Amino acid sequence: MRKDLKISIMYKRFIKRFLDIVLSATALLIFAIPMIIFAIIIKLEDHGPVFFLQKRIGIHKTHFMIYKFRTMKTSAPHDVATHLLQNADNYFLKCGVWMRLYSIDELPQILNILKGDMSIVGPRPALWNQFDLIEERDKYGANDVKPGLTGWAQIQGRDTVPNTEKARLDGEYVKHESFIFDLMCVMKTFHRVMTHSGVSEGAKS
Repeated sequence: MRKDLKISIMYKRFIKRFLDIVLSATALLIFAIPMIIFAIIIKLEDHGPVFFLQKRIGIHKTHFMIYKFRTMKTSAPHDVATHLLQNADNYFLKCGVWMRLYSIDELPQILNILKGDMSIVGPRPALWNQFDLIEERDKYGANDVKPGLTGWAQIQGRDTVPNTEKARLDGEYVKHESFIFDLMCVMKTFHRVMTHSGVSEGAKS
């Protein structure tokens, strides 16, 4: 077996999970107090639950519950992608708008990474009922890698990328998955978050 292939297998099977555990545990310690503050802000505005749990597609099309800070009213539809939601502005909490703008609502997914439901980098986990995206990902083997907090398709346009293109990009990630490629995805994610690129809230009429 070629040395580069051995390194690739080692990274995917062992090193990546080790890094996920170490980095998510570290992030949990760093962000513990800010996360408590964000939870209080949500609770002060709305007396519903602080966290939003939603069924998502994991590796090999298994299901898991993803954790997010709740950014919408409890009356918002539960299993609809936000960029497809009609009259989305009517559902957002005031604090939810800026939390989503800076992806603060995604911070609780550190727990998903620590648990092993997700990785730091991988295809973004589809909703359980996004059957078209799931089917497209099957064509590229993208359902057979662990979903991520961020990913190659995510940094190409986030909500603005159609599902067929998103699945194709996820397939590219599967082909090129490596430490260097993952590191590049993380670095580009910071730029995307700070510039709010590709964020779309609500269906366009």
